[in-house]
Amino acid sequence: MALQTHIDPSPTAPIDFESIKNLTKSEARAVDQLIINELSSDVVLINQMGHYIVGNGGKRLRPMLLLLAAKALGKVEDRHLILAAVIEFIHTATLLHDDVVDESDLRRGKESANAVWGNAASVLVGDYLYSRAFEMMVRTGNMRVMEILSKTTTLIAEGEVLQLLNCNNPETTETKYLEVISRKTAILFSAAMRLGAVVSGVSSATEEGLAKYGQHLGIAFQLIDDALDYKANKEELGKNLGDDLAEGKPTLPLIYAIQNGSEPDAKIVVDAIQNGDRDAFNEVYAVVQRTQAIAYTERRADEEAEKAIDALEVLPESEYKDALIQLAKFSVQRNY
Repeated sequence: MALQTHIDPSPTAPIDFESIKNLTKSEARAVDQLIINELSSDVVLINQMGHYIVGNGGKRLRPMLLLLAAKALGKVEDRHLILAAVIEFIHTATLLHDDVVDESDLRRGKESANAVWGNAASVLVGDYLYSRAFEMMVRTGNMRVMEILSKTTTLIAEGEVLQLLNCNNPETTETKYLEVISRKTAILFSAAMRLGAVVSGVSSATEEGLAKYGQHLGIAFQLIDDALDYKANKEELGKNLGDDLAEGKPTLPLIYAIQNGSEPDAKIVVDAIQNGDRDAFNEVYAVVQRTQAIAYTERRADEEAEKAIDALEVLPESEYKDALIQLAKFSVQRNY
């Protein structure tokens, strides 16, 4: 397949996500077994919560990216499997902490861990998963790996704090919003791709290209997540519609609606963000629709997906490169 730089968002060209997953099926099974083994603890609550969260669905997208990168560069080694599990542990820890900060009671269509076991347990088990991840990464014996992951977790934490500072602030700009999601979300996508390259021992140019792919893909995913909060249904989304609004998060659809709506419309959104008012969801939804804020957010996601595909020029042609291209397209087509 030739490199494509146009994302076709039409429903007539759906991406088969399962066929992409199947390319790393055996390796993903090995990663899942590794995750189960590494979750073993003589503290019963850690076992219970760890298995509940890790086994609670999800696309396993970040480990898949690392495995696809490894296959596109040659082969999957044991160190790739370990780091794929590490990436999933870090991601799971951030979800535990996110749900506490956001006071969420739903995650992937099921009760969140904090809703089942409480906030204190969720924070502490999240800390355990972070610690376990660092314990595992040390086994690779690669200082560059440790440098990447320590920097990644620092940036994620900074992104969380920046998001907290932006909450209930309707003056948040698109630039500030993008800074948050670049650190909070996209950096782990980028790290997954970069680690796949580092363990494979490729050139710095290839490593940087794959890291850029992950960064742009992560931004595209988050942009679509934010758009879905105003267009999906609860069952598809796996969380309550309007959660972002209730938390006072100024996501891109809201930022655009404020900037491009009439004065009365902008005031509706501003007040809802300031007050974290879920009850205003229907009014805000109407403003988002009137200002075409979802269409704008989707266009921005499309731009990021195109940049991700362009970054793959560093890879030789293969079915794994094609799969990464298809993932970029999937990121802007999905409805969950």
